[in-house]
Amino acid sequence: MTIRVLLADDQALLRSAFRVLVDSEPDMEVVGEASDGLEAARMTKELRADVVLMDIRMPGTDGLAATRMISADPDLADVRVVILTTFEVDDYVVQSLRAGASGFLGKGSEPEELLNAIRIAAGGQALLSPAATTGLISRFLAQQDPADDDRDPARGERLDSLTVREREVLVQVAGGHSNDEIAERLEVSPLTVKTHVNRAMAKLGARDRAQLVVIAYESGLVRPRVE
Repeated sequence: MTIRVLLADDQALLRSAFRVLVDSEPDMEVVGEASDGLEAARMTKELRADVVLMDIRMPGTDGLAATRMISADPDLADVRVVILTTFEVDDYVVQSLRAGASGFLGKGSEPEELLNAIRIAAGGQALLSPAATTGLISRFLAQQDPADDDRDPARGERLDSLTVREREVLVQVAGGHSNDEIAERLEVSPLTVKTHVNRAMAKLGARDRAQLVVIAYESGLVRPRVE
């Protein structure tokens, strides 16, 4: 199946470079280009994109707002947003994960990394390593002033719906461990871990693994630490 990719970036030169790269692959194609977030959200629905490569900083409606629009539309539940940023540690990136993005990728990444990210995101997974996601979220949340906390209290309550094993698996996911590593730690099969992860996602309303990590920190299940 061909992966349908939408490019959202206000720089035409970058869009052109991404188009050449993506269209060179036999299993993916660029179906459209957008120069701002509002246009990206509209085109995502019109063109039935599978993956949106979203620049986070664009004039007018930015990538963060566009990601929220896409994530809030039930007709686009299967769409995956990959945030492209020039900043490795950026509070906007964490906000994007909260808004429903599947992860982020630096604009300076190698071409193969970008193509691999598209394939992983299209498969419904977090496109970056859990450890990278965890490190970013941990550093960001550890710097927040409790008085300015915008966490959703309901998420803490939703943790009550998890079984003991699902909660154990969630802690391991937030710790940056893969399914195989979690399986070894908990002495179960990788398939069992995957089942627990999927059930936790369904109960907590998470689109993917990256959002599970965010929820684990925001709910207080896992405490951030400053390195």
